[in-house]
Amino acid sequence: MFRALTLAVLVSLIGPVMADQRAETQQQLQQAEKDIAELKKLLQQIQQEKSGVQQELKKSETEMGNLEQQVKELQQELEKSEGEVRRMNEEKKKLQDARLEQQRLIAIQARAAYQSGRQEYVKLLLNQQHPEKFARTLTYYDYLSQARLEQLNAFNETLRQLSNVERDIVDQQNQLNEQKSALEGRREQLAELRKERQLALAKLNKDLGERDRSLKSRQEEQADLAKVLKTIEETLARQAREAREAEEARKRALAEQQRQLREQPSGSKPSTSGPLVSSTGGNFGGPFAKARGQLPWPVDGRLVARFGSARGGDSRTKWDGVMIGAPAGSQVRAVHGGRVVFADWLRGAGLLVILDHGNGYLSLYGHNQRLLKNAGDVVKAGESIATVGASGGQETPALYFAIRQQGRPTDPAQWCRAQG
Repeated sequence: MFRALTLAVLVSLIGPVMADQRAETQQQLQQAEKDIAELKKLLQQIQQEKSGVQQELKKSETEMGNLEQQVKELQQELEKSEGEVRRMNEEKKKLQDARLEQQRLIAIQARAAYQSGRQEYVKLLLNQQHPEKFARTLTYYDYLSQARLEQLNAFNETLRQLSNVERDIVDQQNQLNEQKSALEGRREQLAELRKERQLALAKLNKDLGERDRSLKSRQEEQADLAKVLKTIEETLARQAREAREAEEARKRALAEQQRQLREQPSGSKPSTSGPLVSSTGGNFGGPFAKARGQLPWPVDGRLVARFGSARGGDSRTKWDGVMIGAPAGSQVRAVHGGRVVFADWLRGAGLLVILDHGNGYLSLYGHNQRLLKNAGDVVKAGESIATVGASGGQETPALYFAIRQQGRPTDPAQWCRAQG
């Protein structure tokens, strides 16, 4: 009796509990959307302060990334079409060989029929002393005639298939020419964009030619990045605080419900008022701190700038991350599971991705050619998030990679494997 009563009480609690969890989850989603909107608003404010040259650079580099992808897709379609043309040409050759062989067999049969004529057949008609032999021979001649007819039908079918294949080859070749023309058009657009980028970059380098002005520009770039990181860190801290408060409220509500359950007399139902919520952890595949010294490098390449070294030969500014030289278009992979909290163009960093790994740890990936993820996406360790490029004013393709611990830069070489 007591077990049945307890089960009934627990069942009566499930409905309100799940409703509270759904409401809390919806509230967290709305808050996340609000955070992303605030971050985009901050980014727009920062971008309004950029010079016209920076705007031109952003436009050309963003379009270049999109065009690079279009060229790649068209190239794949082109290779597929060329493979189809090769396959049909091989099929055409087989049909042509079959046609020649069938022509040879038909010619042999025709010569044999011409040479023998109908003499044997006439003799059989005149000589009917052996009727059973006569019948067998007539059947034999019928088989020969049927075989010749089948050979001719096969020859005609081969000719029909050959005609269809030749027509398909012409259609495929026309499609191939259209794809080549489209690919050439994209490449011309890409070449024009590269020229525009070179002009914008040359103009930018001219504007930043003086040492002090270059220093000021780097300081402004670092300030822009610091603003974004500060906003991200404050947002994450607030979310963590709210999650802790929600968890504490959940525990208090659960304790109160258990107390009420114990104090309720038999046959009565306890009160179901009070929130019961569930918070989601942020480990993303394990604590980031425990992966120190074991993380993979985000891209295969060569270190061209180390943590703490002078930037641009000016000892007054230091690298707060590393630069890894790699071929343009190489896949940039997340070093640890996390959530994308920033994915956009930023002065000095170009096309930039920032991942939150929980507990105050962030990883940054900049100067990309193309971004493969958006803000709010959850990624796994080793998942592609961008491609290597030279955006943000770099002259050669390289990846900017940095790790932040509670807002402080830390040397990525201490976190990644030694063989990187």
